[in-house]
Amino acid sequence: MQSQSKVVDYLLETNEFDWEIAPGKTVKAWGFNQQLPGPTIKARKGETVSIKVKNNLQEPTIIHWHGIRLPAAMDGTDSVQRPIEPGEEFEYRFVVPDAGTFWYHSHYNETVQVEKGMYGAIVVEDETDPVLDDEKVIMIDDMKLSASNEFTKPSWFIPRIVERHDGREGDTLLINGKENPTLEIHGGQMERWRFINSSSARYFLLHFEGRQFKIIGTDGGLLEAPILASEALITPGERLDIVVGPFEEGETFALESLGYNRMTFLKAKRQTFATVKVKEPKPSVAFVPDKLRTIEQLAPHDTPVSRKVVLSVGPSLKDGMNFLVNGKMHVNDKPVVVGETQVWEVSNSSMMDHPFHLHGFFFQVIEENGKAPDYLSWKDTYNLKPRTNIKIAWMPDNRPGTWMYHCHILEHHAAGMMANFDVIDGSKPYEEKPATHMHHHH
Repeated sequence: MQSQSKVVDYLLETNEFDWEIAPGKTVKAWGFNQQLPGPTIKARKGETVSIKVKNNLQEPTIIHWHGIRLPAAMDGTDSVQRPIEPGEEFEYRFVVPDAGTFWYHSHYNETVQVEKGMYGAIVVEDETDPVLDDEKVIMIDDMKLSASNEFTKPSWFIPRIVERHDGREGDTLLINGKENPTLEIHGGQMERWRFINSSSARYFLLHFEGRQFKIIGTDGGLLEAPILASEALITPGERLDIVVGPFEEGETFALESLGYNRMTFLKAKRQTFATVKVKEPKPSVAFVPDKLRTIEQLAPHDTPVSRKVVLSVGPSLKDGMNFLVNGKMHVNDKPVVVGETQVWEVSNSSMMDHPFHLHGFFFQVIEENGKAPDYLSWKDTYNLKPRTNIKIAWMPDNRPGTWMYHCHILEHHAAGMMANFDVIDGSKPYEEKPATHMHHHH
């Protein structure tokens, strides 16, 4: 195939810059190429992407390519690379093997860097994609700002506990870096809207004032068949591709999030993020087939479990609570062997939701609380409700190295809810790693 030899080049420079999120409302953002979100990285399935990252911040950074099945050395965590120091440059280079909606974000001091705007979208296209009239990338975020639009950290004990427990949620609601923007679509047309939840902790329950849409893809690309819905939950780190329309000229409605109770101190409310306006009609060439692709099931849902991962919350005198994996903070988990199907039971024994994210690999949820799911999909981030067990199946292909899984509520990750593990070649001897973690806290 010719496309495999093609290299798509990007230069991303990280800076602090002034960003206007609404007329007259400016923040000191951190981000890529002086824009928020950063540039959308576009490639076709099978192409090689070369991304030079030049760090002009006053602190180190590392960039993670969320959902891309790349070599371990390119995953962008401090387990696999030295942080990019101020003034330094690092080239990330990898093939994008899957079509779908992915994203990139800082994986260093994330609770500060991602909150300030260090994220962007990745769109990988394929000739088997359904044909639509147009498409939009829609990155969901929020910022917690002071009255003078500065990023703050809670100083008192109780607000600090609330933010550690709930994760950082703010009242400045952003779609693609803007407050309450207008999204336009022509009457009679259908578009693919690629949603990415890039917020630190916000659960987004997508709703268009009751209008129906078709879900066609999740983290790992297309579903087998479209699903008709009028609401859909998108948790931090997750992606959801939907088809919207056709609508009538002159229609105006809110793109909103319904309240979702994830058992936080602060109660979720229904909020409007953007306004959708339907313009003059145009002819449509859109066609969404009833069958989008085939997804082979990796393991029957009653397959014996090869590993148990328990997410929990434990008390801490200093911080009120710690976030734990198998009873510990920042864990080194056992290795997995290339080519051996993994069936993991991931349990949430806490009284709050956690989005579980596995780096570098897609998994299938084959059971939730004992029941097989309604449909198969490829996921890398999945929400665990309180007191819930899921069984996931995934295949460690031949990409040995150090990987990780963690809660994608950034504050929970920082507070301990993460683990590293190695994917190893079964034909070689394995050196047990010393029990240290390299995760940096500031």
